[in-house]
Amino acid sequence: MRTRATTTLAALLLAALTACSSGDDAPAASDSGTPVAESTTAVPKEHEADDLTAAVQVYTAAYFEGDADTAYGMLSERCRGKINELMYGATVEQTAKEYGPDHPATDVQADVSGELARVSYKVEGLPKFDQQAQPWTLEDGAWKYDAC
Repeated sequence: MRTRATTTLAALLLAALTACSSGDDAPAASDSGTPVAESTTAVPKEHEADDLTAAVQVYTAAYFEGDADTAYGMLSERCRGKINELMYGATVEQTAKEYGPDHPATDVQADVSGELARVSYKVEGLPKFDQQAQPWTLEDGAWKYDAC
């Protein structure tokens, strides 16, 4: 019974993490509530999909390997503000126990628009984890998972 409850909790947390974002396009706010100006960092067109594909692959590998530190570190600042690190870590560890580490992201397709991207990909051997238009954002020169 305890295993079933843990599995259910993990599935619910994972579903919440992998769901599309709420569509809230409001500008980010600083701690004081003042909107933060958007960054104008430009990624060279020829590297947009390469860097993003690598980020998706690293994030997916970390997630299924149970590497909570790496996976959590790849969440956007917005998501880290919404997702409890300990709960997230427990979810990643449970997922690794249930499914194992050999589930790389494949067939990664990215639609990049400046610092925002929508990524679709398959998770090898686990079609229920395949993603369509998953949001990612560019922060400080690195692509971050933004589906929270």
